[in-house]
Amino acid sequence: MWFMALIFVVTLAAGYRIIRNIPSLLHTPLMSGMNALSGVTVVGALVVMGTAIVHESSILAAAAVFLATVNIVAGFLVTHRMLRMFKKKKPNKRQP
Repeated sequence: MWFMALIFVVTLAAGYRIIRNIPSLLHTPLMSGMNALSGVTVVGALVVMGTAIVHESSILAAAAVFLATVNIVAGFLVTHRMLRMFKKKKPNKRQP
């Protein structure tokens, strides 16, 4: 159990260090990639949920489906918002 906690802490620190050093221009493409990865997570968790023998496995799979779905929706919202920032604004038509 302690080994799994150690792996979690090390990956958490490494992930934070990697994400912190990414330039802001790359955030939108990375968010799109994470949406695709979360989609794979949802499919895998649904498979586990459907084939779970132990009740605890189905509960963990349901939590994984929920959290990955939240990640997908939030990722699309952030991506949409960032892409909206790059749209050219229409000039206002002046009336005489």
